[in-house]
Amino acid sequence: MATPSNRENVSFLSRNLKLAAHLYHPHPDAPSRAGAAIVICHPWTSIKEQSPANYARVLSHAGFTCLTYDAAYQGESEGLPRHLEDPAHRVEDIKSAVTYLTSRADISATKIGVLGICASGGYAPFAAQTDLRIKAVATSAAVCVGTMAHRGFDKDSSNDDILKVQLEAAAKDRASDVTGESVPIVHMLPEKYEDLPADFPESFRDLASYYRMPRAFHPRATNTCLPRSWDLMANFDAFRWNSMISPRPLLMITGSRAATKWYSEEGIERAKEPKELVVLDGLTHADLYDRVEEAGVKLVEFFGKSLV
Repeated sequence: MATPSNRENVSFLSRNLKLAAHLYHPHPDAPSRAGAAIVICHPWTSIKEQSPANYARVLSHAGFTCLTYDAAYQGESEGLPRHLEDPAHRVEDIKSAVTYLTSRADISATKIGVLGICASGGYAPFAAQTDLRIKAVATSAAVCVGTMAHRGFDKDSSNDDILKVQLEAAAKDRASDVTGESVPIVHMLPEKYEDLPADFPESFRDLASYYRMPRAFHPRATNTCLPRSWDLMANFDAFRWNSMISPRPLLMITGSRAATKWYSEEGIERAKEPKELVVLDGLTHADLYDRVEEAGVKLVEFFGKSLV
């Protein structure tokens, strides 16, 4: 795929780790947004070239400057061990991205918003709860990784037996730093879509149709995660203090067929006004990664009112 003409390679520091990023300048024919900018954060096991790029295309064509990046320990960004999912650092990445934008002469420091996709749909509200520089928050197919560790994609289920096994693996992973024992990395999806077992859950089949097919396959998005990530994720609560975002606006977008819809419903329930839940008819969780036209219209409207 050709590199967009309005995309610039940039970088910034997050806890002294250099994060690889793309800055999407407003399209030349777009209306002026007076220096408004949006940080766009990628899903768990994903990279900036996937769903964030799709949203950046829409929003930059509408006149917003957009910053996408690979989280620390992932993609082209620095950080060891590789493939670590650390909610605290993920939140720090967002705040560091905001700091980077405030350093730029072409950005208004009072007009910065954040869009979080999937797991970042938990990290973005969490960051905004305490970072008052974030003036508007939006999510697409939001998930809280802490809640997911306990309940999976099913609101009424308990995942705690599986979580115990995952925490045992996390303990072995940490101990391997001194024992040298080889601990397998966690593969969230099979390598190839055709390798999916017949009883593979529909919610994960939805994700595989995106990540493990030509639709979005990328060699840097391995859909793997270190076992020690689970002891960092398991007690993270993304939406607990969503009320602190108010009076800044919160928009949460999900799909009527998304297995994760209830996460957005829960996130909105815990927020104060102004807030809005948008459910797009017929869309699954993974559809919101690349079928962004409807969501894009709503986001342009939302950030247009909130930031400009």
